[in-house]
Amino acid sequence: MSNTTRTALRLAVLISGRGSNMVAIARACRDKRIAAQVSIVIADRPSAGGVALAREMGIDAQVVPWSSATGGPAFERALIECIDAHHPDLIILAGFMRILSRELVEHYAGRMLNIHPSLLPAYRGLQTHVRVLQGGDAWHGASVHFVTAELDGGPVILQSRVPVKPDDTEASLAARVLSTEHEIYPRVIGWIADGRLAWCGGRPSLDGEPLQQPVVENFGALQDD
Repeated sequence: MSNTTRTALRLAVLISGRGSNMVAIARACRDKRIAAQVSIVIADRPSAGGVALAREMGIDAQVVPWSSATGGPAFERALIECIDAHHPDLIILAGFMRILSRELVEHYAGRMLNIHPSLLPAYRGLQTHVRVLQGGDAWHGASVHFVTAELDGGPVILQSRVPVKPDDTEASLAARVLSTEHEIYPRVIGWIADGRLAWCGGRPSLDGEPLQQPVVENFGALQDD
């Protein structure tokens, strides 16, 4: 995955909804902040708002629809066919709300990233903001990780940390976390593009050393009113 010639990494970005992380990544590519390009955006829902946003940015966007009839192996075969037709270097899950099979994940081992709105391994799964508030946590955040067959269980690369404020609601906390997602997700892709981050022997390596713990950035000072 090294990028000594600075050839732009080709990205396939998978979405299910509005695609705000996809837009943040595409803008980072467009502005040359990272040596990458979004080659294809793939949605599993025709109604996904990110499809129109991608096309407005001049990015090819396609829909591989999921339904109860086409879910499972048939859906994943169609998804793999669509992805592989664009020969991406990385597959970026950006709000893609499907649990992928072990077979599909292993097909892209070391080439698939996800972002999850919690400080993994805490709060895997859904409704993380509500669960953080209910738990009385002082900190929340987001985690960029390599995807493995274990749900939200792949090695974490970079995390953002934000304070949970006494008057936070689910919406205010979600917005604070999302703003950091738009910073850390392109950053990790940039590390791969620059050859700093690689998948070696089933584990991530950063700057030539095994990444034993995720890099953590505290956004508290930036988020205080």
